Amino acid sequence: MNQESPSATVGECQVNRYLQASEPVALELDAQGHTRLFSAEDLSAGKRLFQQNCLNCHVGGANLPDPTRSLSLADLNGATPPRSNINALVAYLRQPMTYDGSEASFWCRQVPESWMSQAQIENLAAFLLRAAQKAPAWGVENFES
Repeated sequence: MNQESPSATVGECQVNRYLQASEPVALELDAQGHTRLFSAEDLSAGKRLFQQNCLNCHVGGANLPDPTRSLSLADLNGATPPRSNINALVAYLRQPMTYDGSEASFWCRQVPESWMSQAQIENLAAFLLRAAQKAPAWGVENFES
């Protein structure tokens, strides 16, 4: 008998539909092009962490602290250093820096390992990257697009 909670099942259905992750998806792990597979369950876990910890400032991939930047793939790529792979995004979440990388950012909370394990933060990063790649209207100003 399946012991999953109904909310976990709904979350995975949404991940399958909107993030096109019914099968494990390969996401870029580092700047050298190494990849790692993330399952719908991993992405759903990342989505839950996002909803619990990030949603107030980043609903729909927006960035309320700095509305000129979003969580779109283009903006993640444009950061210094780029934040468009799992390891880079995890490094940012562990030690947030300004968009140009020149100093520590106090807009985003630092996520120490005592708060989120390495596996949890990688699932969060995987959800963010996959949403930036696939979710309709993720990170755009006009959510009706």
